[in-house]
Amino acid sequence: MPVETIMKSVTSDEGQGTSGAFVSDVESLAESGFYWRERDGVKVLVCKSLEDAGFVNGFSTRLGGVSPFPSGDLNLAGYNEDSAENIYENRRRFLRAFDGDLKLAMVWQVHGDTIKTIDSIEDIGDSEEHADAVASNIAGILAGAKTADCVPVLIGDPTSGAFAAVHAGWRGTVRSIVVKAINVLSERYGANPSRIIAAIGPAALCGNYEIGEDVMTAFAENFDDSEKYFTATREGHALVDLHAANRDQLVSCGIDANNIHIAPFCTMERTDLFFSYRREKQTNGKTGRLLSVIGRLP
Repeated sequence: MPVETIMKSVTSDEGQGTSGAFVSDVESLAESGFYWRERDGVKVLVCKSLEDAGFVNGFSTRLGGVSPFPSGDLNLAGYNEDSAENIYENRRRFLRAFDGDLKLAMVWQVHGDTIKTIDSIEDIGDSEEHADAVASNIAGILAGAKTADCVPVLIGDPTSGAFAAVHAGWRGTVRSIVVKAINVLSERYGANPSRIIAAIGPAALCGNYEIGEDVMTAFAENFDDSEKYFTATREGHALVDLHAANRDQLVSCGIDANNIHIAPFCTMERTDLFFSYRREKQTNGKTGRLLSVIGRLP
């Protein structure tokens, strides 16, 4: 049975937003190439273009789980701040939002630029291998990237069937991890960048994500025109637009800008929908983790 798509107004008592905010969400999502999918209270953001191209995909929200963040939250990682039982139950619920028998393939993320490749079902076993992206062309696998303000990027080539999930914080962005993921998809699986579709998910955005001089210096050392990603705030500090930086890297690989879809959500602003490390770690002492996934049905 197909999953219900949510394209109507949501009542004002859902989350911390108003019904008007959610109506606005639906309108802006349609323009951006996304839509909401909901099953048993679990709400997932889906890129329609990737789905139409044959890729199961979704960006999780915090809704519909069992974790105390503060209650009923869909925390999908972080065993040091949540019980394994809660995380496993949340993952079970999250996977039920997708049809088919799909297995998660994830890694121990370290803010680097290593890409783990999955060439068989057996390869998904080591989820503690250090890397920050998962790439494959095997049906039945959901490549996953965990975030809580960093940028998740889902990539799929409909012709070769290759796909990748990328975790791109500022360190990964500086190291051009999305470019390296595209290179792996091309060299290992025969993906053609001109056909690739990419979805950039909810993250801490330019209006809120302030960084210091160390980050600005790192960008300047790796981008010829890094200044365009910054909006000055105070001495030695600026707001950074990681969405734009990752979009530009995707375009530099030969991906058509029309095939890049950017979710219109800031995790720091929308803690009614998403976890935010920068917002919640300070106030609550802990925060949950979101999961962004892409794959193909077996």
